[in-house]
Amino acid sequence: KTNGLALGFADESLKADRELVLEAVRNSGLALQFASDTLKADRELVLEAVRSIGWFDTSALQFASDTLKADRELVLEAVRSAVKSSEFNSYHIELERVLEFSSDTLKADRVMMLEAVRNDGLSLQFASDALKADRELVLEAVKNDGRALEFTSDTLKADRELVLEAVRNNSWARQYASYELFDDPEIQNIF
Repeated sequence: KTNGLALGFADESLKADRELVLEAVRNSGLALQFASDTLKADRELVLEAVRSIGWFDTSALQFASDTLKADRELVLEAVRSAVKSSEFNSYHIELERVLEFSSDTLKADRVMMLEAVRNDGLSLQFASDALKADRELVLEAVKNDGRALEFTSDTLKADRELVLEAVRNNSWARQYASYELFDDPEIQNIF
């Protein structure tokens, strides 16, 4: 009860005990890595694991079954937990890890990626190529973190209004602008 990761030292039969594993993941989401494959496919148990808030606990998604990594509702809950966690530790790495381990289908899901980039613009790096070319979504990303410009399509790197927004947010974003905009006087003045 005090250290969910102790599950790693338990007998295999205990790693398949649903109640014991549920208690372990409530303590530390990362305890999911030691659960039986059957329990890694248990939606309720995985939800508890991704809701566990602590250092890197939302990355528990990496240990879930592939089916659950493609479960939109579950991954959105992991995104929300990661955002909540980043409020405590000021790091956005948790959100990025959730997206890293979610399915490619969800990385192409506009609603999910919009929620992610509004909380961490750099999450754009995990979006599908189509979403990296979605002007509205990219604008949300660069408003949150101008450096997200690095992950946009070449077409949007040449969009003056979007590049201005990115550079206003973070002057270092200028390095990701298209060659044509790099020397734009207004963009240079921000830098």
